[in-house]
Amino acid sequence: MPSFVIQEKCDGCKGGDKTACMYICPNDLMVLDADAMKAYNQEPDQCWECFSCVKICPSQAIEVRGYSDFVPLGSSVMPMLGTEDIMWTCKFRNGTVKRFKFPVRTTAEGSANAYADLVGKDLDSGLLSTEEVDGKVLQGPSATV
Repeated sequence: MPSFVIQEKCDGCKGGDKTACMYICPNDLMVLDADAMKAYNQEPDQCWECFSCVKICPSQAIEVRGYSDFVPLGSSVMPMLGTEDIMWTCKFRNGTVKRFKFPVRTTAEGSANAYADLVGKDLDSGLLSTEEVDGKVLQGPSATV
């Protein structure tokens, strides 16, 4: 289900030329209504439900209606971006609220590589590179008579 802007909460990012949701949307769906100074999703059918706009919105004015298998009717999932983590608040239909906190990336993109010196020997092998390093041998089919 696509993202939508709660108009009462949206302040148009205080009147800038480009709102935070416009900046972050990977599909360029969010636009600013210059007259009302409110953002909105111009193509809801094209929304990927990536939650980027929801996480970056400073006034928490954007929500995503979840699919019924992920967020049953009457439930909600809301992320809140902090300086060091993202807090996900899940509200269930029975009123139970659970919160989960996950750290945000602290390394430059592409710099985290735990296996920098690990090199696979044979790309045509059915083994994983870690299995090759451990000395595992792929067993071939055995003949039955």
